[in-house]
Amino acid sequence: MATSLPNTWHLRRVADTSARSCLICHKPSSSVLITPNNKDFFYVCPAHLNDRHFCTVIIDEEEEAAKKKAEEMSREIEKVKKEYEEKQQRKKEKEKEKKKKDKAESKGTKDQPENADNKDDERERDDKIDAIKKQSTSANTSTPDDSPRIFALHKNFYQMRIDRMRNLEAAKRNRQRLQDPSFFPSVPSGGI
Repeated sequence: MATSLPNTWHLRRVADTSARSCLICHKPSSSVLITPNNKDFFYVCPAHLNDRHFCTVIIDEEEEAAKKKAEEMSREIEKVKKEYEEKQQRKKEKEKEKKKKDKAESKGTKDQPENADNKDDERERDDKIDAIKKQSTSANTSTPDDSPRIFALHKNFYQMRIDRMRNLEAAKRNRQRLQDPSFFPSVPSGGI
C-alpha cells in the first residue's frame, strides 16, 4: 500500500518561466509546496498560503531563534559601525582644524587656504558617496525572505492529496497487471 504522506509541506519558488497552474484557482503560480521526502508536490498561489482554511504555518523554533540572533548581531554590528564612523568623523574634523591653523600660521594669504578647503570638501564628498554606495549594496544583498516556509494542509486538502497518491498507485498496479499475460484467462482446452 501507499507509504504514509506526512502533512508537512515546504514552500519552494520556481522561475516565472516554469510557473504552472495553481491547484485551487488554476492561475499561473511559481510557488510550490513539496513534501520533505519529495513524494508529492503541487503549485499554489501565495495568496492561498495566507488562507487559514487551506493551510497553517508550522513555526520552527530553532529557525526563529536563529533569526532573532542574526537580527541582534546585525543591530550590534550597525551600532559599532556608527560609533566607528563618528570617531573617524571627529578625527577628520580635528585634522582639518589643525591643517587650517598650520596653513594660516605659515601663510598669511587668504587665497591658498580656500583652495585647500575646496580639495578637502571634494574628498569628504567623495567619501560620503562611497559610504552611501556601500550601504546600498549591503542593504540589497541582505534582504531575507521573511515569509513562512513550512506548512500543514487543512484536513480536507490533505485527504485529497492522500487520495490522489492512492489513485496513482492503483493505476500503476493496474497497468502492470494488464501487461502480465497470466492476468487474462486462458482459452478453454476442452472439446465440444
